Amino acid sequence: MTSNNRVLDIFTESGALLHGHFILTSGKHSDRYMQCAQVLKHPHYTEELARGIASAFRDDAIDLVIGPAMGGMIIAYEVARQLGVTALFSERVEGAMALRRGFAVEEGQRVLVVEDVVTTGGSVAELIELVRRSGGIIAGVATLVDRSNGSVDFGVKQHSLLALDIQSWDPSMCPLCVEGSAPAVKPGSRERRS
Repeated sequence: MTSNNRVLDIFTESGALLHGHFILTSGKHSDRYMQCAQVLKHPHYTEELARGIASAFRDDAIDLVIGPAMGGMIIAYEVARQLGVTALFSERVEGAMALRRGFAVEEGQRVLVVEDVVTTGGSVAELIELVRRSGGIIAGVATLVDRSNGSVDFGVKQHSLLALDIQSWDPSMCPLCVEGSAPAVKPGSRERRS
């Protein structure tokens, strides 16, 4: 298993742990941001992190690994490679999570859902629902980083390589906005849903 300290070192070494004033996908503000793309652009880091996830689910008879585009694609592929199973990714179609490109979850398949960062768990919850509607069985959820420090519960086996309690605020309550420090930036990969 990969230790919390090692994962934090990887995020720091790769420049993925950012400090500043950020707008999260949820619309909340935060003073720290985990830009997992900075880690996942390094194959040796990706392999090491995926090994930590795969080892946690090696005995769970996983048939398929799936992650949401964009954040879960690379890590889903590498975890699936290490487990010797197929990897898929979901995409948003008119705002809703969907399987495209001929991808399908077969009835009864045991599915591991992976994501780079979980803050509120919204994308993962949508993906879990999509898999269940398709007839799949959720065998577990794995994330590189759990920003909620374990407060998000998906009702299945969960494993996060790094759990952090990173504060976030509604924009109207953001102390960084009140201080008038640097303007908030949105480094994420998708626009906030309304």
